[in-house]
Amino acid sequence: MRRRLVTTFATLIVLVIAGLAVPLGAAYSSHRTGRLLLDRRADATRFAELADQAAREGDLAGLSAEIARYAQLYGAAVRVRDRDGTVLAEAGAMEADDRAATRLALSGRTTEDLPAVTPFGPATVMIAEPAGRDAQMSGAVLLRVPTDHARRDVAVVWGLLALAALVALACSTLLARGLARWILRPVTELDRTTGAIAEGHLDARATPDVGPPELRRLKERFNAMADAVSAALERQRAFTADASHELRTPLTVLSLRLENLQPHLDPGGEAEYEEALAEVDRLAALVEDLLALARVEAGTVARDVEVVAELAPRLAGWREVFAAKGLALAADLPEAARVRAVPDAVARIADIALDNACKFVPPGGTVTVRLRGRVLSVSDDGPGLPSAELDEALGRFWRSGAHANVPGSGLGLAIAAELARASGGTLELLPARPRGLVVRLTLAGVPDGPQP
Repeated sequence: MRRRLVTTFATLIVLVIAGLAVPLGAAYSSHRTGRLLLDRRADATRFAELADQAAREGDLAGLSAEIARYAQLYGAAVRVRDRDGTVLAEAGAMEADDRAATRLALSGRTTEDLPAVTPFGPATVMIAEPAGRDAQMSGAVLLRVPTDHARRDVAVVWGLLALAALVALACSTLLARGLARWILRPVTELDRTTGAIAEGHLDARATPDVGPPELRRLKERFNAMADAVSAALERQRAFTADASHELRTPLTVLSLRLENLQPHLDPGGEAEYEEALAEVDRLAALVEDLLALARVEAGTVARDVEVVAELAPRLAGWREVFAAKGLALAADLPEAARVRAVPDAVARIADIALDNACKFVPPGGTVTVRLRGRVLSVSDDGPGLPSAELDEALGRFWRSGAHANVPGSGLGLAIAAELARASGGTLELLPARPRGLVVRLTLAGVPDGPQP
C-alpha cells in the first residue's frame, strides 16, 4: 500500500513539475527565437538600406565590403538581389534554396517569424528583407544565419530546468515517502496488532500517538474494542475455570457417597448404580477437560522445545497401554529435533491423539508416531472418520454419531487444536491410506539467534 501511495504522490508531483517546466522551456525557446529574429532583421534592414543606396548610386563596393565583414564575423551568408532577381552582391555560402524568401522580399514583405529554436532544431534560418519601399522597390536582401548560439542557450536553459525538475522530483519523492509512512504508520500498527491478536497475544495493542488524527482515533477505538473483547474472553475463561474448579469437589464427594451406598443397594439396583457411577465419572472427566481448555486459552509463551526428549517418556508409558489392548505402537523419531511450542504442548497433543487411537483402533491395529522436521504425525489403521467430519472433529463437544457409546467429553481434539494454535502451529485431521486417520501437528521452527 505504501508503494501505491508513493507512486500516486510521485505521479502527481511529476505532472505538477512537468506542468511548470514544459511551459517555461517553451516560453524561453519562443523568447530566444524572437530575439534571434529581431537581431538579424535589424542587420537585414541595415543591409537593405545599403543595397537601396548602392542601387541608386550604382556603386556596390561599399555594400560588398560590408556584407563580407558581416559574413566573416557571424558565419552567416548574405545575398543581395535586384528587382529582377539578379545577384548584385554575395558573401558566405548560401547553400539553401532562397527562391521563396526572394519572392517574399520582392513582394514588399519581411520575415515575420522563424521556426522555434530548440536544441534539435535547424542549424540555420533564412531571413528576407525588401530593399526600398513600394514603387521604389530596388531588390531583396537574404540572410542565412546560424542558430548555434541560440540553440546552445536554449539547451542550457532546458538542461537547468531538467536538473531543477529532477532535484524537485527527488526532494518531493522523499517527502512523499515520509508522508506516506506517516499516514500509513497507524495502518501498519493496526496490521501488526491484529496479527499479534490473531496469534493469541490478546494483550497486544496499537500505539495511538502516531499518524493523522483520524487514524489515531481509529487506533484508539480499536484498542478500546480489543480491551472489551479481551475482558469478555477473560471473564469467560475465568468463569469456565472457576466453575470447573468448583465442580471438582462436589463431584468427588458425590462419587464417594455413591460408592458408600453400594453395600445398601438392593440386588436389582446394581445396574442403575453402575450407570450412575459411570455418569459421575464422565462428568468429572468433562470438568477436567474444561479446566484444561481454560488453562490453554489463558495463554502461555512458546519456547524452544526438544520434541524427542519430551515424547520419549510418554511413548514408553503408552506402549504398555497399547500392548494390553492388543495394539502395536511404532515410533519413527530422529535423535533430536527442536521446535517452538508451549511447554508440554507437544506431549499433551500426542497423548490426546494416542488416547483416541487407543479407543477407536480395533485389536491387532498399528499406531505410528512419526516426526519429520517440524511436523509430528500420529497415524493409525483404524476405522478413521468420513471426509465431511474431519474439520468438525476439531470443534468443542463434537462427537461422531458412530462413536456415541465411546466414553469421552468431545473436548480432546479441541484442546489439542488450541494447544497447537497457542504454540504458533496448526493441527489437521487427514485420512490415512488405505484406511485410518492421521493427526498432523505442524509447529514453527526455532528462529536464529539467542532466545530468552
